[in-house]
Amino acid sequence: MNTYSKFCPNVFIAKCEEQYEKGDVIELTTKYGKINESIVFNLIYEKDGFFYYSIIRADGFNIQERAKQKAEKYENWANSAENKSNQYYKASQEGKDFLALAEPIKIGHHSEKRHRALIDRNWSRIGKSVEYSEKASEHENKAEYWAKKANDINLSMPESLDFYEFKLEEAKQYHTDMKTGKIEKSHSFSLTYAKKEVNELQKKFDLAVKLWA
Repeated sequence: MNTYSKFCPNVFIAKCEEQYEKGDVIELTTKYGKINESIVFNLIYEKDGFFYYSIIRADGFNIQERAKQKAEKYENWANSAENKSNQYYKASQEGKDFLALAEPIKIGHHSEKRHRALIDRNWSRIGKSVEYSEKASEHENKAEYWAKKANDINLSMPESLDFYEFKLEEAKQYHTDMKTGKIEKSHSFSLTYAKKEVNELQKKFDLAVKLWA
């Protein structure tokens, strides 16, 4: 049985009992028993009789598609909550013409019970309207967050090879320009941070090469 193995942050590779060729379609079983078809890319390493390969989902599902699904889910929840908020607000208008008269509650009168019940119902409905409006806002914020992440690229994707190559060259140029004085240092650690960025991107690019080159 082929299973998943954590390789580095954001990246799971295939742990296989058999050898495969690049382009082979294999089945991988998650720890929850779900089976996904995946396409083999590179042999990463061999250990204890197992072969470890970089893979992508055969159905094209990746972090970008996951982000899109989450954005859609939260957008639907936001719309649902907003609809409920509107429904409760409309319901809270029950008897508004009468209440607009600001008639005092007539203590002991046969209308007292109905008057109080009407106010209580509408107060409760307004509270629910506000509650669902706040939920709609929370869901909308999450939908916006995931919508932005729908364009993210990380090491789990073959596109990361070109992406990190570009970012690395960009960081190297920035570091060089800062060393030569072409770019002014904003503080005493500017050059150190620029070099650190180069080193981190170099590590990511090296991993991308190993995974997807």
